[in-house]
Amino acid sequence: MSRSIIGQEHILDRLIIGLLANGNLLVEGLPGLAKTRAVKALARNLEAEFSRVQFTPDLLPSDVTGTEVLYGEGGEQRFRFEPGPVFANIVLGDEINRAPAKVQAAMLEAMEERQVTVAGTTHRLPEVFMVMATQNPVEQEGTYPLPEAQMDRFLMHVYIDYPDEESETKIISLVRDEEAGKGPGGAAAEQAPIPQQVILDARKAIHGVKVSDSVQRYMVDLIFATRYPGRYSEELEKWLQVGASPRGGIGLDKSARVHAWLDGRGHVLPDDVRAVVHDVLRHRLILSYEANADGVSANDVIDGILEQVAVA
Repeated sequence: MSRSIIGQEHILDRLIIGLLANGNLLVEGLPGLAKTRAVKALARNLEAEFSRVQFTPDLLPSDVTGTEVLYGEGGEQRFRFEPGPVFANIVLGDEINRAPAKVQAAMLEAMEERQVTVAGTTHRLPEVFMVMATQNPVEQEGTYPLPEAQMDRFLMHVYIDYPDEESETKIISLVRDEEAGKGPGGAAAEQAPIPQQVILDARKAIHGVKVSDSVQRYMVDLIFATRYPGRYSEELEKWLQVGASPRGGIGLDKSARVHAWLDGRGHVLPDDVRAVVHDVLRHRLILSYEANADGVSANDVIDGILEQVAVA
C-alpha cells in the first residue's frame, strides 16, 4: 500500500487498525488527498470485494442495500433479492454527509449490526467487512450533517492534510510512472493479495493482547475526563458539552490493542493509548459554544485531557 500512497502514512496505518479491529472509519479531508486511492489500495492487496457508493441527496436506501426484483421462473413469477453495493468486504462511502436520512439509517444498520433488512428479510453481510466513509470539510451545500448516533458508530474519525514538499514531488513522479504502465511506485509486479483468513487469524491473535489494570484504568480515566471535565480544570469544563459514550472506551481499547500488536508486542502500553486517542475520540465529543467561539478544536480538548490525566 505504501508504494501507491505517498505522504499519507497516517491514513494507511488507520485503515489497517480499522480492518483488524473490525471497525469502520470516517475520513475527512480536502479533495485530492488520496482518500479513495488509499481504500482502493487496501482492497487491491486483499482477496476482497470492493465497492464504491457516491452519496447524493437523491439516493434511496435500496440503492445501497439492494432490493427485491421480480423474476419469471418456470412460468411462475417470484421475488428475488439482488444485493446492493454494501454487500462487499471493503465499502467506500464517498461524501456520506450528502446522503439523506433514510440512506444514513440503512448505513447505520449495516455498520453496527453487519446486516441489512429488505422487505422484512434480514441479510447478513460478509465476515470481513469495513466501511470507509469520507467527508469534505469545505463544501457544505446540499449536505445532511451526520447525527451523533451514527458518528458514534465509527471506530475512528481520521483527518488528513496536505503532504509536504518532498512527498508532493514523489506523488507527481508516481502518477507519471503509473501512466507509463510501470505500476505503483514503478514496480514491475505486485504481490499476491492477502487471503481473508489471514485477517481473521490476526483478529484472533489481537484478542490475546494483554491490557494491565493500570492501562485499563488510564483509558477509563480519559473517557471520564470527557464526561466530567470539571474534575480536572475549569477550562476543560468550559469547552466540553457532551463527552464520549461507552463505545469510545471500547474503541480505545480495541485500537490500542491493535496498535500494540502491529508494534510486535503482546501487551498494551500507555503510548499505544495516546497514539490512537485523538482518532477514536475526536468525533465523539460535542464542544460548547465557548469552545467554538474561541476556535478550540476537539484535538485541542483531547490534548488538554492528555496533559491532565496521569497513568495510575
